[in-house]
Amino acid sequence: MTITHKCYAQFKKNLRMKEKKQLLEYIISGIQEKKGKNITTIDLEGIPGVICDHFVVCEGNTPTQVAALAQSVEHIVKKNTQESPIRVQGHQLAEWIAIDYGNVMVHIFVPELRSFYNIDNLWSDAKTETIPNVE
Repeated sequence: MTITHKCYAQFKKNLRMKEKKQLLEYIISGIQEKKGKNITTIDLEGIPGVICDHFVVCEGNTPTQVAALAQSVEHIVKKNTQESPIRVQGHQLAEWIAIDYGNVMVHIFVPELRSFYNIDNLWSDAKTETIPNVE
């Protein structure tokens, strides 16, 4: 690989990192827009066997709020990036909605299910960040 190829490869890597960071910011903004609580980001990069690079986990008080949070995330991400999720699961009961953006998975729970499944703590070696609640 020549210097030019190395520089280009690093440029592409930096661009992907910047895009991923922006996607995370838009997802968090969508959650905060509808007063989602207890937002945690989990950085899974470099952990063998994971299906994505980041999880974003949060909760709404009721299934109605969980559905509103999911719609807000989809709307804000689409508006700012023109990206739609690859798949969305859980709208039927709206107790746990998972939104798949490829490298980033969003999990929106009612508090009881979040506590039961405890996905925040599945990877003890992952870096986590707690996002303050917006009042």
